[in-house]
Amino acid sequence: MTPPDPIALALILARILEQLGVSYCIGGSVASSVYGEVRTTLDVEFVADLDPTHVDAFVAAVEPDFHVVDEAIRRAIDDRSSFNLIHEEMLVKADVYVPPDDPTHLEQLARSRRIALRSEPGSEVELASPEDVVIHKLRWYEMGGQVSDRQWRDVLGVLKVQSPTLDLRYLERAAVVLGLSELLARARSVTD
Repeated sequence: MTPPDPIALALILARILEQLGVSYCIGGSVASSVYGEVRTTLDVEFVADLDPTHVDAFVAAVEPDFHVVDEAIRRAIDDRSSFNLIHEEMLVKADVYVPPDDPTHLEQLARSRRIALRSEPGSEVELASPEDVVIHKLRWYEMGGQVSDRQWRDVLGVLKVQSPTLDLRYLERAAVVLGLSELLARARSVTD
């Protein structure tokens, strides 16, 4: 058995999505660790703008190494929801979110940044912007009843490390749209 390596998993799936011409970005704990404080994780979160024409090729590309259910992928595309894959050797899970067809989510994909996850060549991937990482971590924190220390620490870590370069206008606008202004203000008061 190969040891769990979420970065290796992220690189594998990023290359597959790129070969298929699918717009994507990596978010979640991988992104918050790149932009903020490093923490361990055993999963990877992707936003991927998959459509029905991608399913057969995507399944064929991942099937040798992943447990995948093509019907779950088709349902996620139809519902604009999510599905997951599990790498059978590493036992690492990837959650793939098919974004709603709205300006907020499409802007998130457009705002992604090409960043190397490792020091070696060829480890560049599309990573959600730090602002979008903060917003999505705040959403998860809110949806979880504001009790997840892990989500809150991720938010604070990104705000603290990235504060000099954050697009505050975008961050505040997104927080208003999603009803997260008070949480964002609270997080910023801790890190300013």
